[in-house]
Amino acid sequence: MGYVQEARENHVKKKVEEALRSKMKQKALKECSQYAQRYAECATGRTISVVWKCQKQAKELNECLHQYTNESVLEEMKKNYMLEQEGHGRN
Repeated sequence: MGYVQEARENHVKKKVEEALRSKMKQKALKECSQYAQRYAECATGRTISVVWKCQKQAKELNECLHQYTNESVLEEMKKNYMLEQEGHGRN
């Protein structure tokens, strides 16, 4: 495989991974919207005190988001993407 071909494939792989990461984040925000709402309500009208006053809400939000945005989730999404691509290649 030539250098240019390899560079193109790496570029495509990076673009696919970026798209999958974006999709993963969107799903996380949707799934954790109730925690985001609670944090936003707590933070409203606060400045620096948000750090300690909303610590519980921030922790809950981060724990929820982490369920949907971690390396194992991303690897699973990549695997599903590859299987999907193989299925399209056979047709």
